[in-house]
Amino acid sequence: MLETSPWYVRTRLKTRQLLLVVALAEEGNIHRAAAALNMTQPAASKLLRELEDMLGALLFERMPRGMKPTLYGDALIRHARAVLGSLDQAQEELTALKAGRLGHVAVGAITSPGVSVLPAAVAAVKRTHANMRISVEIDASNVLLEHLAQDRLDIVLGRLSAEHDKLALRYEALTGEPVCAVVRPGHPLLETAETTPLALADVARATWVVPPLASVLRHRFELMFQRASLAPPSNVVETPALLFITRVLEQSDMIAVLTGDVARYYAAHGMVAILPLPMDCQMDDFGIITRADKLLSPAAEVMIEALRAVSAEIYGPRDGA
Repeated sequence: MLETSPWYVRTRLKTRQLLLVVALAEEGNIHRAAAALNMTQPAASKLLRELEDMLGALLFERMPRGMKPTLYGDALIRHARAVLGSLDQAQEELTALKAGRLGHVAVGAITSPGVSVLPAAVAAVKRTHANMRISVEIDASNVLLEHLAQDRLDIVLGRLSAEHDKLALRYEALTGEPVCAVVRPGHPLLETAETTPLALADVARATWVVPPLASVLRHRFELMFQRASLAPPSNVVETPALLFITRVLEQSDMIAVLTGDVARYYAAHGMVAILPLPMDCQMDDFGIITRADKLLSPAAEVMIEALRAVSAEIYGPRDGA
């Protein structure tokens, strides 16, 4: 039976046991796991047996052709990866500090802050901390939050939804996202709008480039038409790929729906024009997301301060800030 005091585990658990647990999860075989850790198979088996005896739980099922984690094993593997990742981060930070650097920070962002807030924040940090290493990833919130849980990211600029464990995450809202309709420069509707205000009824039968059905933006887009007592457009092209969207608009009279920051970015570069069409459609807030169970590194603290400053410049301070 496992001793209830956490000190029992803290004083007896060996780092090599955590390394073995992770190696077994990755290799699925005691021989390959032992080889990966440069130890003999009997030594690895003994290390695992001691760990299971200490915890009072079977961590791996012995299968005919390998080993499979039990429910207890899955739990320990997750925590072992977190502990080892934290040790790696500590070593990297110490090495960086000795060399006069702040270390490394990995930031993930959804597209809107990825083209508005994040580039300016990265540029600001680099002006004052030239030796700080910064990694950037742009993807959907769910993907980024999975990478945050896996210690592959330190900070996420994204959204939380009901499925996410709010207790495991810190969230600081930055702003909501208005939505725009965009077309190619020179589109006939731009000329029409100069003399006659456009309404949703004028574009309901147009060909629209829209996000996939499962996306939040697609749901809000269709709901906008329904609230206006109109059927949502049925003549659609579905894609989340921004490069495809800009190219297909260039070669057609289609209309695309984009979040405001992305639309303004492409419009500023002359790739699209924002259609003066009232869009009663807005995405939920996005914000700065970090793990509640992990201390922020000096590099992450510097980056978060830069993100806050740039966001305040672009969107204004949040209420109460």
